[in-house]
Amino acid sequence: MSDTIVIIGAGQAGGWTAKTLRDKGFAGRLIVVGDEPHDFYERPPLSKAALQQEQPPFSALFSAETLAALNLEWRRPLRAEALDRAAREVVLSNGERLRYDQLVIATGGQARLPGREWQAHPRVHTLRTWDDATRLRAALSAGQKVAIVGGGWIGLEIAATARGLGKDVTLFESQARLCQRSVDPAVSQMLLEMHRAHGVTVHPGCGNVTLGGGAGQALIRSDVTPEEDFDCVVVGIGVTLNTELAQRAGLAVEQGIVVDGRGRTSDPAIFAVGDVAQHPQLGLCLQSWAYAQNQAIATATAMLDPQAPEYTDGAWLWSDQYGRNIQILGLPGAGTQTCVREQPQGALYFSLNARNRLTQLVSVNDARTVKLAKRWQSADRELDPAQLADPAFSLMSLK
Repeated sequence: MSDTIVIIGAGQAGGWTAKTLRDKGFAGRLIVVGDEPHDFYERPPLSKAALQQEQPPFSALFSAETLAALNLEWRRPLRAEALDRAAREVVLSNGERLRYDQLVIATGGQARLPGREWQAHPRVHTLRTWDDATRLRAALSAGQKVAIVGGGWIGLEIAATARGLGKDVTLFESQARLCQRSVDPAVSQMLLEMHRAHGVTVHPGCGNVTLGGGAGQALIRSDVTPEEDFDCVVVGIGVTLNTELAQRAGLAVEQGIVVDGRGRTSDPAIFAVGDVAQHPQLGLCLQSWAYAQNQAIATATAMLDPQAPEYTDGAWLWSDQYGRNIQILGLPGAGTQTCVREQPQGALYFSLNARNRLTQLVSVNDARTVKLAKRWQSADRELDPAQLADPAFSLMSLK
């Protein structure tokens, strides 16, 4: 068994890796390298509770007692600058070299910005870290007019939170519809109507968005809207994965770091977890709470037991907006048909392929059907579109 395991990254995936290793009996040195001064924490509250409350509680991943019991050796705030695979060493930004028997890369990603002029502007914000949330909360408190650049899930959640705080919100999405890469057009339309009903000015298909003005102004212009000054601008146009360390070390990298079902990279002593790890079956990276936790748990288990089950979970994420819990199971696919089931608490959107198998379900306030749909996918069950769309038909009869 390994004597020393080094985890690079102190986010949710890194945290669950550390906890699982200890839970499964690893008693050796466990070193965590983090570029923030904070303990492990969850990211979902950053776009909601962390912005809503004047002094929100830190969204710690584990209790103080649980964290202390992990007996971690922290290196923070520091960055891993290089990997010496031959010597099995990590080179840190302070010059220290950490020897490892097994290594876990959990470096996540960083928020993307449209251009250089956005980076240092005092009114422009991204939301990726607890410190980002702290700064954005102060900006929302001080200003009234808020621009959101990006109509993906993070942008929509921040828009909903800002409206809940009584702010005037304008959202710019360069693509034709909201969350275009992750959901069916019918779901995009539902999201558009929901935000407009809550008073958000939404500009889908707005094309190029530019930033002008000095430190005292944030002038936003798009291809379809004139220049307008905003007190606060939040950019949510996706992330750039932190794969540089793996690339410089010669590990296989495609959409993210290539891993097998047990989290192992092209180097048998190195594993990758969370956002930066390419899903072993889907061939893409998932930025979701469930993937960060569950793939990390499976990987840590396999590090101690090479015969442990492989990670096979599909895509699953959720978003909370205006009191609605929206869950997304699966991925959109070409050539699918979508049937909509209207329900009092919110609609269900079923996307089926040519074989009438479920490729994606988007539910509004219906977690029970999501659990049921996971079983349908596991069983490769054929479904009847007419039954799915009929509110009088009991979906529970399809167990």
